[in-house]
Amino acid sequence: MTAEQRRNLHAFRDYVRKILDPTYILSYMTPWFRDDVVQHIQAKKNNKGPMEAASLFLQVLLELQEEGWFRGFLDALQQAGYSGLYEAIESWDFQKLEKLEEYRLLLKRLQPEFKTTINPEDILPEISGCLINQECEEIIQISSNKGLMAGAEKMVECLLRSDKENWPKTLKLALEKEESKFSELWMVEKGAENVQMKDLEDDEMKTLDVHIVYKEEPESQNLSQNSCSSEVPPTYSPLKPRNYQLELALPAQKGKNTIICAPTGCGKTFVSLLICEHHLKKFPQGRKGKVVVFAVQVPLYEQQKSVFSEHFERFGYKVSGISGETADNISVEQIVENNDIIILTPQILVNSLKDGTIPSLSIFTLMIFDECHNTNKHHPYNMIMFHYLDQKLGGSSDSLPQVLGLTASVGVGDAKNTAEATEYICKLCASLDTAVVTTVRDNLEELEEVVYKPQKFFRKVESRTTDRFKRIISQLMAETEALAKSIFEELGTVTLENLSRIQNRNFGTQKYEQWIIAVQKACMVFQMPDKEEESRICKALFLYTSHLRKYNDALIINEDARMKDALNYLKNFFKNVRAAGFDAIEQDLTQRFEEKLLELEGISMDPSNENAKLKDLCFILQEEYHLNPETRTILFALKNWIEENPKLSFLKPGILTGRMTLPAQKCALDAFRTNRDSKILIATSVADEGIDIAQCNLVILYEYVGNVIKMIQTRGRGRARGSKCFLLTSNADVIEKEKLNICQEKMMNESISRLQGWNEAVFKEKIRQIQIQEKLIRDSQGKVKPVVDKKNKKLLCGKCKTFACYTADIRVVEECHFTVVRDAFRECFVTKLHPRPKKFGSFDKKAKIFCARKDCLHDWGIHVKYKTFEIPVIKIESFVVEDVATGAQTLYAKWKDFNFEKIPFDAAEMSTYAQDLNLQGVDGLE
Repeated sequence: MTAEQRRNLHAFRDYVRKILDPTYILSYMTPWFRDDVVQHIQAKKNNKGPMEAASLFLQVLLELQEEGWFRGFLDALQQAGYSGLYEAIESWDFQKLEKLEEYRLLLKRLQPEFKTTINPEDILPEISGCLINQECEEIIQISSNKGLMAGAEKMVECLLRSDKENWPKTLKLALEKEESKFSELWMVEKGAENVQMKDLEDDEMKTLDVHIVYKEEPESQNLSQNSCSSEVPPTYSPLKPRNYQLELALPAQKGKNTIICAPTGCGKTFVSLLICEHHLKKFPQGRKGKVVVFAVQVPLYEQQKSVFSEHFERFGYKVSGISGETADNISVEQIVENNDIIILTPQILVNSLKDGTIPSLSIFTLMIFDECHNTNKHHPYNMIMFHYLDQKLGGSSDSLPQVLGLTASVGVGDAKNTAEATEYICKLCASLDTAVVTTVRDNLEELEEVVYKPQKFFRKVESRTTDRFKRIISQLMAETEALAKSIFEELGTVTLENLSRIQNRNFGTQKYEQWIIAVQKACMVFQMPDKEEESRICKALFLYTSHLRKYNDALIINEDARMKDALNYLKNFFKNVRAAGFDAIEQDLTQRFEEKLLELEGISMDPSNENAKLKDLCFILQEEYHLNPETRTILFALKNWIEENPKLSFLKPGILTGRMTLPAQKCALDAFRTNRDSKILIATSVADEGIDIAQCNLVILYEYVGNVIKMIQTRGRGRARGSKCFLLTSNADVIEKEKLNICQEKMMNESISRLQGWNEAVFKEKIRQIQIQEKLIRDSQGKVKPVVDKKNKKLLCGKCKTFACYTADIRVVEECHFTVVRDAFRECFVTKLHPRPKKFGSFDKKAKIFCARKDCLHDWGIHVKYKTFEIPVIKIESFVVEDVATGAQTLYAKWKDFNFEKIPFDAAEMSTYAQDLNLQGVDGLE
């Protein structure tokens, strides 16, 4: 660059400051800008707005000494779409940009009217050519997340920076097309001088606080008009899909069954819209397609239903859906018959195929499986595809629907090498009847501009060298174990095999938890001639092992969180113990704990005992928010610690868990998306899969690791440019597991590439052979039906062995719920209001039920309102099943494993029981 060019750029810098958002061209300037400079400019934009960021950008630019930077700057402007600014600097002629100044002044003055009058989504397709592509995406995103007024405000901000000389006239035409009243104020020909309106503030418009992210926005992307409706609303005109999205869609648009494997954030949902529209358009007049879209989780179902409805209903297509939350009040048959696109949670269709409501999959012409990697074992996706494959391999003449699968990762299972991984993927393809796995190959550069793979960091933190809290709790556990052993010392030769294998169990581990479960299971079927003594011993062992489990939990909490959190967990447990039966054993165990409580509280409050992992986590968060105050984080852990940490309380964490109700989940997600004060979302694995959380640019996995699919999904939560992903652990095995996942991802990609190179006919024959083999296995298993045991059995409380009911008293409600109609059963249990009452299907969960013995209170299940009846619903794992004739006792983990004669629920029979129950009242429900 010559000295003259440098002087000119400095002289005309105000034009650059007014027009350029430098964050849109930083990716093109990487040869000249260091990473820390890029981050500084990004932070400046987030904190002070694009004009201040442009000033900093120019300052850095003009100080560069490297060769070629000026040409690189011009090329970056051109690539990003700043054609007007590019031409002006290329010729050093800014007259065209100067002429736009009066329109900027006019728009500033009209801004309050503009944002209250204009729907930005209506006019954006008309004026998008006057804006940068990323500005269009931001306008759509803000309109969706913050509302149309915020979107209009953002549109004004972008127009004020537009360097396209025709933007004032283009805006005028767009307003006239919409017959907007604002058009009367937007006088392009006369300019700003003739505006007749109240004088408004001319202060420089405040820039919005927007963090640039890249988000799946299928509703905002282009779909051409379709033939379903002759009158397409004028508010929706096409925008251009990206080339890599067209590449992903192409095989499915040719009618092939396809798995699309592409990273989170690239717009797979939009690709499915492209395919769906193409599919519906191809039918000749007089015939119609019918599409079913599956989503594995209810939040995903809601997300997909919203996207498909918003896009297709404007063209006259009918879109509806059913999930487990709504199934009881809606006719599946009517929904399927009366709509063109149906969104379902898959179990709905499984149930409908089973009961004949939907006679065959042939009613559909296209099935879309979101998160299709779940199509294995007994997942509902596989149940649906069993019907499909039975129809295909059974020689049916009925047509089958096209199959489309979407996933960020097909996975590799337990594969140890590429050959095994290839076989695993072939089995997934066979399950979905597809011989095409589509990935982006021809347009990778474009994909990489949209989807940013977060930097991955491993942080191995040393555990506490001395842990007095653990030492005291371990001492209490050893004492409790000794008390449990002493019970059998009274009995001499009688013992439990699992109780004698304590020695090799480490406190505070999952292995110890498994030992506790093994002892409890053995205890439940332990028998003695003296039934009273048997009950006493079993109840005592349950109490000891239950306390050991809580101590073990506390040690795990202590390892990953604060001593304070672990101690509070135990204090809460013992508080509940006191409030219940509180027999002699519980009194003794509580006294032992309380004798150590003062010492434990002192240790937990000592700052020198702070968890080193939390120190490191605090450091990471402080550092990242210092570099970029607008960072948006998903952390898989630790809400209370953040709220109570004065260094981090400004983050105002939200929380998202699978146990939350659907409205609560939606509220949490909406708050994180729209509330700029909430800078961090504490999440469990529900945030892994599919749910759209686009603002995140920092993911922290705190002692959190899964398989390769989970790794790719959690990494996909961080979508913004410059995203980072930290794995923080004190366990070297966790890091090794994640490194293995990285190797498996590479192996998966190699396997997909290998399959894509196969001859399609060879691939089809391969999956056909797998399908035939799998069907043979399936059919052989189906023929072996378990023998129904019609002998009457007793159900005894799994803890105290008290008699509860006979199997003849049990009735099956809606095929999978079990209630008891024996009158005396209501005397066997007590109830307590459920801490999380919830309605699911026909059931209104109101209370929990417990064994009525005050020294037991074992959890037996729940109390519900079913239609008009108040009934108990019991869980088999809470009981021991005893053969009346032989006295043999058996445990069952699930009802399906217990092959007794299952008598269906009968409303007439139930009415007598339920009415009596209502008249007498149930403790805790009145």
